Amino acid sequence: MSSSAQPPVNSPAPDPRWRQAMRLLRPSHSHSAFTATVLLMAAAMLSRVIGLVRVKYIAWLLGTGATADAFNAAFMLPDKLQYFLVGGATSIIFITMLNRYRSEGREAEGERVMSVILSTMLVVLGTAIVIAEFAAPAYVHLVLHGFRSDPGKAALCVRLTRILLPAQLCFLAGGVFSAVLLVRKQFALQAITPLIYNVGIIVGGLLLARHLGASALALGAVAGAFLGPFLLNAIWAHRAGMRFRFEIDLKNPGLREWVGLSLPLMLGVSLVTADTWIINYFASSTNGAVTLLTYAKQFFNAPVALGQAAGAASLPFLASLFTERNVPAFSNAVNRAVSRILAFSLLLTGFMLAMGFPLLDLILRGGKFQRADSHAMALYFSVFSLSLCLWAAQAIYARAFYAAGNTLLPMIAGTAVTLASLPVYWRLYHSMGPLGLPIASDIGILLQTLTLAVLLHKKRMVSIAELEYGEMGRALAASAVALLVLLGLRRVIPFHSRLEELGLLVLATVIWLGVGLLVLRVTGSALPDQLLRRFRRRAT
Repeated sequence: MSSSAQPPVNSPAPDPRWRQAMRLLRPSHSHSAFTATVLLMAAAMLSRVIGLVRVKYIAWLLGTGATADAFNAAFMLPDKLQYFLVGGATSIIFITMLNRYRSEGREAEGERVMSVILSTMLVVLGTAIVIAEFAAPAYVHLVLHGFRSDPGKAALCVRLTRILLPAQLCFLAGGVFSAVLLVRKQFALQAITPLIYNVGIIVGGLLLARHLGASALALGAVAGAFLGPFLLNAIWAHRAGMRFRFEIDLKNPGLREWVGLSLPLMLGVSLVTADTWIINYFASSTNGAVTLLTYAKQFFNAPVALGQAAGAASLPFLASLFTERNVPAFSNAVNRAVSRILAFSLLLTGFMLAMGFPLLDLILRGGKFQRADSHAMALYFSVFSLSLCLWAAQAIYARAFYAAGNTLLPMIAGTAVTLASLPVYWRLYHSMGPLGLPIASDIGILLQTLTLAVLLHKKRMVSIAELEYGEMGRALAASAVALLVLLGLRRVIPFHSRLEELGLLVLATVIWLGVGLLVLRVTGSALPDQLLRRFRRRAT
C-alpha cells in the first residue's frame, strides 16, 4: 500500500429534521416555491386559529347586540381608505417592480423609488385619515343607514372608526417593507405579523375592556398593526439592506410607474373586498345581522386563507417566470396551484357543511353568545362554505395578472362583476332577509372567478384546458361521500354539551380523513402520493 494514501474523509452528517424545519422559520431564510407555500399556509392557519380565539373573545364580551354590530362595522371606513388610496395591493405591485429592478442589477435605484413612493403615499394617506376623522359621522349615517334607528350604536361606531383609522399608515408602510423581503424570497415574517395583529386585539381587550369597553379592542388593533405589520417588517427590511429616506419627488419615473399600475386598483372595486361592504350595508337594517354575518365569514375565511397564502407565496415566483418570458412554465405553475387548491378546498367543504354548527357552537358559545346565536350563524357559515373553492382559486388567478404587471384588466373585470352583483344582493336580501346575502356572495364570487379564468385564457397567459379536471372531480366525489357519512354521524350522536360536541368533532375529523383518502385511492387520485413525495423530498 502507498504510504501517501489519505484516510477517507467523512462527509458531515445531515442536520436533523427539526433543525431543517427551524431553519425555515428564520426571517432571512430564502425559500423555494414549495417551502414558501407550506410555511405561509401553515402560518395562515395558525393566524386564523388565533383569529378565531379573537372572535371567541369578542363574541363572549360583546355578544350579538348593538355594541358588537358597531365594533364589526367600524372597520369598514378604514378598510375602504386603504383600498381606494393605496390600491389594496401595495405589496403586490412593489414585488413586481422590485423584482425587475433586482434582476436588472438596479437595486439602488429600486430602493430610492421605494422611498419616494412610500413618502408620497404616507402624506396622501395621512391627509385622507385626518379628513376621515372629521367625516366619520356622515359616513356612518349614509353607509350604515340601518344604524340611524339607534343613535347610541351609531355614535359608538363613529368613535371606534376614529380609533382604527391611523392603523392604515402601519399597513401601508408594512406592505412596502414586506415587499423588500418577499423579493428576496424571505417569507417568515409574513407568517408572523398577522399573528401579532390578532394578539394585539385580544390583549387590548383583556387589559382595558373593563374600563374602555369595545374601544379597548380597537386600541389593541392599532397596537397590533404597529408592532406586527409595520415594526417587524421595517426592522428586517433594514437588516436586509433597505434604507428608507423620506423624499418627495413627483417627477420620479418609478413613482409614475407605480401610480400607473396602482391606479386601476384604486379606481376599481373588486368583489373580493366589496363583498363585506355590501353585506354590511344591507345587514345594518337587521339588529345583530352585521355581527352574525361577520363572525360567519371570519370563520369561513380561516380555510380561505389557504388559497390566499398559496397566492402570496406564488407571486414572487410567478413574477420571475413572467419576467423571463417563460409563458408555458408560467401557465403550468398557475394551473398546478389552482388545481391543487381547488381539490383541497372541495374536500374541506364537505367537512364544513356537515360539522359547521357543532364547531361554531363549541368555539363561540359562552358569555353573551348563546346557542341560538350559533344556530343562526351556522346557517350563514354553511352557505358561505359552498364557495370555498372559488375564493381560493380567484386569489391565485388575480396574482397571475399582478405578476404579469397587468392591473387594468382585472380592475375592469372586478368592477363590472361587482356592479352586476349589486342587484343580486338587493333582490336576495329583500326576498330572503340576511340569509340572502351569503347566497348573493356565492353567486358574485363565482362570476369573479370565472371572469378572471376566461380572461387569462383569452390573453394566452393561462390555459383553462390545462387544469387537472380529473383530480378535481375525484376530490368532489370524495367530499360528497364524506359529507353524507358525516351527516349520518350527526343523526346518531347527540351533541348538546361541550364535551359531546368535542367528541363528535374529533370522531368526524378522523372519519372525514379516512373516507376522503379511501375515495381518492379508489378513484385513482394521485394527490395523496404527490403530497407525500413532496414532503418526504423536503424532509431529506
